[in-house]
Amino acid sequence: MDIIKILQEELSISRNQVEETIRLIDEGNTIPFIARYRKEVTGSLNDEVLRNLDERLRYLRNLEERKEQVLSSIREQEKLTPELEKKILEAQTLVAVEDLYRPYKQKRRTRATIAKEKGLEPLADLIILQMMKTPLLEAAADYVSEEKGVATAQEAIDGAKDILAERISDQAEYRTYIRNATMNQGSLLSAAKDEEAESVYEMYYNYEEPLKKAAGHRILAINRGEKEKVLTVKVVAPEEVILRFLEKQVIIGDNPVTSPILKEVIKDSYDRLIAPAIEREIRSDLTETAEYGAIRVFGKNLEQLLMQPPIVGRVVLGWDPAFRTGCKLAVVDETGKVLDTVVIYPTAPQNKVEEAKTVLKKLIKKYGISLISVGNGTASRESEAIIVELLKEIPEPVQYIIVNEAGASVYSASKLATEEFPNFDVGQRSAASIARRLQDPLAELVKIDPKSIGVGQYQHDMNQKHLSEALQGVVEDCVNKVGVDLNTASASLLEYISGISKPIAKNIVLYREENGAFESRSQLLKVAKLGPKAFEQCAGFMRIQGGKNPLDLTSVHPESYDAAKKLLKKLGYEAKELMNGGLNGISKKIHNYKELAEELEIGEITLRDIVKELEKPARDPRDEMPKPILRTDVMEMKDLQPGMVLKGTVRNVIDFGAFVDIGVHQDGLVHISQISDKFIKHPLEAVSVGDIVEVKVISVDVPKKRIALTMKF
Repeated sequence: MDIIKILQEELSISRNQVEETIRLIDEGNTIPFIARYRKEVTGSLNDEVLRNLDERLRYLRNLEERKEQVLSSIREQEKLTPELEKKILEAQTLVAVEDLYRPYKQKRRTRATIAKEKGLEPLADLIILQMMKTPLLEAAADYVSEEKGVATAQEAIDGAKDILAERISDQAEYRTYIRNATMNQGSLLSAAKDEEAESVYEMYYNYEEPLKKAAGHRILAINRGEKEKVLTVKVVAPEEVILRFLEKQVIIGDNPVTSPILKEVIKDSYDRLIAPAIEREIRSDLTETAEYGAIRVFGKNLEQLLMQPPIVGRVVLGWDPAFRTGCKLAVVDETGKVLDTVVIYPTAPQNKVEEAKTVLKKLIKKYGISLISVGNGTASRESEAIIVELLKEIPEPVQYIIVNEAGASVYSASKLATEEFPNFDVGQRSAASIARRLQDPLAELVKIDPKSIGVGQYQHDMNQKHLSEALQGVVEDCVNKVGVDLNTASASLLEYISGISKPIAKNIVLYREENGAFESRSQLLKVAKLGPKAFEQCAGFMRIQGGKNPLDLTSVHPESYDAAKKLLKKLGYEAKELMNGGLNGISKKIHNYKELAEELEIGEITLRDIVKELEKPARDPRDEMPKPILRTDVMEMKDLQPGMVLKGTVRNVIDFGAFVDIGVHQDGLVHISQISDKFIKHPLEAVSVGDIVEVKVISVDVPKKRIALTMKF
């Protein structure tokens, strides 16, 4: 199997791109590093294509390894024919390899193996050859043996039938046909265990859908309903079509002695051995495909959430709302440092509203708070009403925003939060996290397990290893796209930087604490366990403000410093000018990039990247994202009316639509059919998490807390 060719065709890239990328991966380079600093080598493949290539490369290499194991096993049994070897070597999937290996696999004791032990295989051969002229009972009498445990001729026939049923079941070609026929003509059926019981799965109480049309989110919902013992689920196959196919393959002519018995064998083989296995395989494949789709959507949502623009230069009050235990507050300065924490009790049962307002007014005045970040959990609505009242009573221009606090409680009870805030309780830590989420979403959200951030669907039902790997890759790509300030980044942020492991991230922070701020990127080589390879991978993503070398402020990699310095000199600039916000207009001085790149002995793509970076050093890609909506007034669900047009923020995108926060504590759903006038296969084609969109209210169901919205008006 030509792995290079397969990847080339699947990803629609050149053979050279595949070969060079594989070489870079095998040399231990990370995907972010390859995507950013090896564009010349890969032909500018982006991180998404590179990750797909890496994932498929691992699968195909595992496939090749499995083929070798299977061939070795069959060879040892002395049963490997040239034809079988060719089929195994040409197999494109692990399923195809396992189908071919099935007849030779070491089996647990089955009805067929027991029959073989009783010496009934020759009788099975006689039946399958369909040459018998004498009645079957008469022929089977020769196999009756008290010593072997065959008491009657009928027992001998039954044993032979078991052997034949297993043989038919083990035929790879048959299984391939049956799997395809079931997928193309079969359906998925779900039913309620108790039709009277109310549940969220009511739409699946009597549900049938063609397998080939089953949508991923419905597969995952049905799976969960089955797991919770609310639904029974089965695959309905085109049984008659399959049985006729098997009869055509197995029965030759119309022998009156063997044909009836072979029909019985075929039916038994399908019902007992093939159908249950094919059903398991198909449901497993459907689930895997659904999970892959859901993980892809989760990853896109997570990327958009992590890349939300930071709100910089403002003192923020983090507000973790609650009833009985009080609302925890944390004042955080412009750099994220916690200045003060306090607990107030404006909500039930205490209802100390005026006392809480007095505390809030003092905090706002003392610290110059201009923004309040309120968690969207329990008592959020009540807290918002109090904040709006307060804002009308004070002269200071203060705004507020409701922040999705998913994962804040997970973080506040974590070991990391304990290390960060040893003297705070979980409520104070949560309030600080809610404030920091607004100041720098990326830096704060990396502290939380991505699965707990709340922008996926059915994430707890998925293959957790696949989910973690995919989400880890998304976080890694986001952190490296933005880069980090080497002198302020936390260990939890640093560990996502290309080439940096958790222990090395902790060592960087430790070095900083013991030796003071880093003055140059080259100092990284003094950090314990950070060798030349790790330095090569990470250096370009680390930024140093006010360091010895102005280029350390940029994303220009140290390996290109000589070229960058020559470029600056040639164009009449000095590196220190970078400290004043960049070299505007530098690109206009370059008339021929190709010639200049050759002169500087670097690639043209690298030169263009260097120029772009010198123009705007350490530019933040998040600045191009839509800014969050800040509010000063409150609206409730009961205030909504059909026809109202509102601005909102996309909070989550799923297969069948998008949930939009319109400021009423209940996200509204824009169904996929209401997103665009153009046909779209998936909502992600039109909207992303964090988008600011205009929506019109279609309907409001206050008791059920449902809001239907449209973007088509």
